[in-house]
Amino acid sequence: MYRHRLGTLAAAGTLTALLGAGLAAPGGSASAVPPGPAQVRTPPQAAASVASRWEPRPEQYPGTVTTTDLPIRMDDGVVLRGDLVQPANAQGEAIARKLPVIVMITAYNKSVIAAGTGGLGGPGASYLVKRGYNYLFVDARGTGSSGGRWGAFSARENKDAGRIVGWAHRQDWSNGKVGMAGASYMGISQLMAAGHHAPGLKAIFPQVPGADVYRDIVASGGQIDVGFMPLWLALVTGTGLIPPAYVGSDPASAIGVLVDHLMAGGQFTLPLTLRALLGQDPSYDGPFYRERSAIEYIDDVTVPTFMVGGELDLFQRGTPMLFEELQRNGAPVKMIIGPWDHLEGSSGADVGDAGHGTIAELQLRWFDHWIKGRNGHLGEIAPVTYFEQGSDRWRTARTWVDRDRGVHTRLLSGTSMQGGKAGGLRTAPGSGGESTLLPVPVSGLCTRSTNQWTAGILNQIWPDNPCFANNDINDHTGLIFQTRRLDRAVHFRGPINAHLFVSSLGGDGMLSVAVEDVAPDGTVTRITGGWQVISQRKLIKTRSRYLDGRLIQPWHPFTRASKDKLAPGEIAPVDVEIFPTAAVIRPGHRLRLTIQGYDVPHLLAPIPDIPGQALPITLYTGPGHRSSLTLPGQ
Repeated sequence: MYRHRLGTLAAAGTLTALLGAGLAAPGGSASAVPPGPAQVRTPPQAAASVASRWEPRPEQYPGTVTTTDLPIRMDDGVVLRGDLVQPANAQGEAIARKLPVIVMITAYNKSVIAAGTGGLGGPGASYLVKRGYNYLFVDARGTGSSGGRWGAFSARENKDAGRIVGWAHRQDWSNGKVGMAGASYMGISQLMAAGHHAPGLKAIFPQVPGADVYRDIVASGGQIDVGFMPLWLALVTGTGLIPPAYVGSDPASAIGVLVDHLMAGGQFTLPLTLRALLGQDPSYDGPFYRERSAIEYIDDVTVPTFMVGGELDLFQRGTPMLFEELQRNGAPVKMIIGPWDHLEGSSGADVGDAGHGTIAELQLRWFDHWIKGRNGHLGEIAPVTYFEQGSDRWRTARTWVDRDRGVHTRLLSGTSMQGGKAGGLRTAPGSGGESTLLPVPVSGLCTRSTNQWTAGILNQIWPDNPCFANNDINDHTGLIFQTRRLDRAVHFRGPINAHLFVSSLGGDGMLSVAVEDVAPDGTVTRITGGWQVISQRKLIKTRSRYLDGRLIQPWHPFTRASKDKLAPGEIAPVDVEIFPTAAVIRPGHRLRLTIQGYDVPHLLAPIPDIPGQALPITLYTGPGHRSSLTLPGQ
């Protein structure tokens, strides 16, 4: 599937091994994850401007001790397995006290995740355990050592999340108070548990969680994510085939678990992938993805939540969406968004750059405050701490989107030619034009998008890749529209909309859009991107987001029924959701919008739609067709 081919599970397994290296780095440290593409720059300035009144407390206990494969029986009889890490005395014996419990639910095999720190494993357990917490790692149903068959956030698995927390709440080594931690899959599980109102759940700390499975990651803009999804499905399947640690003491149960995991691969993972690529039901949004989307579960959640997100993350769209929903609920919620890809955001290695302490210190501060009743001086931390691309500064805000700052709209002007001249981006209507876009099937390959949509794996292998630093070569495979050199800064924060008038020779096609910063020396920095299949352009206004009456975040149904190809010669507006970020285009720089017909290896049309996606698209500008870019801010 990688590089726009269906491939085999063996090919996906090769990439799985690379991602697996980032799951957990035994004996690693915060420096184990190399700097990401957005961090090849002068050191960022921290947001905190005054000394904190909070200081991390010292260790209470000298060691830890682990009990493996505790049986956790669900209400349907399926037995999940958990590893319990407890504080230990100098003799290595568990402390005989009831303590609060931090729970992490993973699909990546608890034995791997609990083995070290870094990567998807985050900061590890020992920091909190030595300060008076128990830590429980649990394999999700059908993964690792747990029984049952994996369903990837199925309703049954989401119910399990609440049941696991309830089980931890009742154990004799627990004082009844539970927190949850973890990144990515483990972060989403926290929101599912909170949505099921798990007893005893006092606080959660999700890093890089997703909100809307279909739009965030499965099919950005209506095409299938073949850069990450096969890799991820193979990762879960592969780690589920590691023999359980209890195979020696209970071989029958262990073999039964492995058989269930193999069956799930054949009955869920592979058929799901093939059906999506063949354009069947999994290629469209619907109940299957709604059931697996955290945003559907948290409409009344008020559990104190600390979130970490990344501007180059797989869940760049979803994390701030979850933050805003929780803030509307009145939950005590805070969010740090930094210049991180998925593995960087998961490890939390550079969270300290935001000025509020390391990831381990922040977790201690959060859980101590909400679980142990210690004063964490949380008022010192703004609701939103974000990295502003362009200025390379950390800034703070009360909300993710600042309604007081309004919106900034630029109109596309004139004509652009691939590999040639650029059109304009103007504040007032400009000249009309027709620009022909020939989809080039290598567009996107030499960009930060490639690293983003393979979860940051490429950054692990080749952090100095020149494609991460300059997008100019890639841009010339598409249409370019840009401002003149700015005489004043343009700041924006939040979701962005591109409103484009197009026609298509094949009646369809992909609009892959990038918002970029062009420096005076010609270096082009990709800030963010968005994608939209033309035939899925139907806009649901009641679910879309407007600011000062202008659209900043379109919502498209992406159903089979909403698919509507253009008629020959038909010109129609298409709204492209560009994923949210925070940036400034400084004076002397240019704001650039680039439009292409592919984003390789990120996206691929379902196989039946591929012929229509490869034909020319015409983009229209000018007073009669006001193609535009709308950004929140000014």
